[in-house]
Amino acid sequence: MTELANLEAHGTLIEPATLEIRRVLPASVERVWDYLTDSKLRRQWLASGDMTMKAGTSFELVWRNDELASRPSQPGNRPEGYGDEERMDSRIVELDPPRRLVITWEGDGEVAFELAPRGNETLLTIVHNRLASRGALLGVSAGWHMHLDILLARMNAREPEPFWDGWKRLRAEYDQRFSA
Repeated sequence: MTELANLEAHGTLIEPATLEIRRVLPASVERVWDYLTDSKLRRQWLASGDMTMKAGTSFELVWRNDELASRPSQPGNRPEGYGDEERMDSRIVELDPPRRLVITWEGDGEVAFELAPRGNETLLTIVHNRLASRGALLGVSAGWHMHLDILLARMNAREPEPFWDGWKRLRAEYDQRFSA
């Protein structure tokens, strides 16, 4: 079996407050890089926000998870306490196009994106560190998982599951996985 055949869809804890999640995406490293750094493409699976491709520069991410459904009239059931739009100021910490991007997350955490070619595909590894509470760990784990599922669906021209329905299901799964 190959490394790719053994990939787990769920993220794993590589340290108590650090999540790692990996996906093989059906595109070149350059195309996946575009989906990470181009606001219009990133908005299709994660959040919009223009980035100046230079370490140290600030940018804003804007989530509109209701709009990630293929049918915007059926966005899923948003959990109580979440708005139709979320915003976060961030900064590029490290940049090595098209292989590595590290950004700040809510001021104290960091997210590293690493891209590695695997034939005609790309292995995307996301490491999100400094998740300060169990609630943050569960929400972020379910969030990355669901956002990556949507990216994979978009790249395969498939209709993704509504974000919030998937997020709630995955949050419960991560709660069980991380309790064991």
